[in-house]
Amino acid sequence: MAKENIKDKLLIFQKNEITEYEIYRKIAKSTKDENNKKVLEKIAQEELNHYNIWKSYTGIDVKPNKVKIVFYVFLSKILGLTFSLKLMEKGEERAQVNYKEVFDVIPEAQKIEEQEQEHEAELLSMIEEDKLNYIGSIVLGLNDALVELTGALAGLTFALQNGLLIASSGLITGIAASLSMAASEYLSQRAEGNENALKSAVYTGITYIITVFLLILPYLLIPKNYFLSLILTLIIAVIIILGFNFYISVAKDLPFKKRFLEMAGISFGVAGLTFFIGFLVRVTLGIEI
Repeated sequence: MAKENIKDKLLIFQKNEITEYEIYRKIAKSTKDENNKKVLEKIAQEELNHYNIWKSYTGIDVKPNKVKIVFYVFLSKILGLTFSLKLMEKGEERAQVNYKEVFDVIPEAQKIEEQEQEHEAELLSMIEEDKLNYIGSIVLGLNDALVELTGALAGLTFALQNGLLIASSGLITGIAASLSMAASEYLSQRAEGNENALKSAVYTGITYIITVFLLILPYLLIPKNYFLSLILTLIIAVIIILGFNFYISVAKDLPFKKRFLEMAGISFGVAGLTFFIGFLVRVTLGIEI
């Protein structure tokens, strides 16, 4: 490999290291949990050490990527420490492949790669986030809302053919179902001896209500075109399923494609069936609104 090419690669590695140093340092600074803070600071120091190793070969100071720093620090505040750092670690995995290209020239490259691989394990053992402890309750609320409400809205769309009436019916059904689901989760968790049963119920109920609101939103915005509203509702359902499963696949290291297709298949299967039932109800009962 040409000397110039090696130097270009080292400068890229160098920029990545100093950028990730700043990300870990800034997140550590705003982290209240002392254990999390110590591990983040340790990893930040490792990133700085790696930067200095690359610098000893290039002889050049490199500035961090400020956009990337702002993005990941902001992401950690919105979507949590686990998700944002694991998403960044996936970028490090790609960088480790590039390290292999300079193994023969830079002896320290292999050591750096080994240290980078330890980061993810450290992060997994370190992170204790409330929302991840209640992921089962969130899945329960989200999945039930998607399956039940997409199905109900599809059936109501053909049966009622009135946007505001469909939205009102969906909202009443959704709120009642969210309260019922939260109560069931509370009783289920209490029966299992969970001291945080109420918190689990709150996560389930809030997730359900938020999902309900997002799904009925098209009917409130364009009430006259109820079939277009149904299409938009189904698109929103896909986006919710896509976003949630991506989040879980990153934060919990679970397969994305299988979980996404399973949840989407169930939701759309129920929606299709209830749309057909709505058609039968309208034709059989002769409903005209």
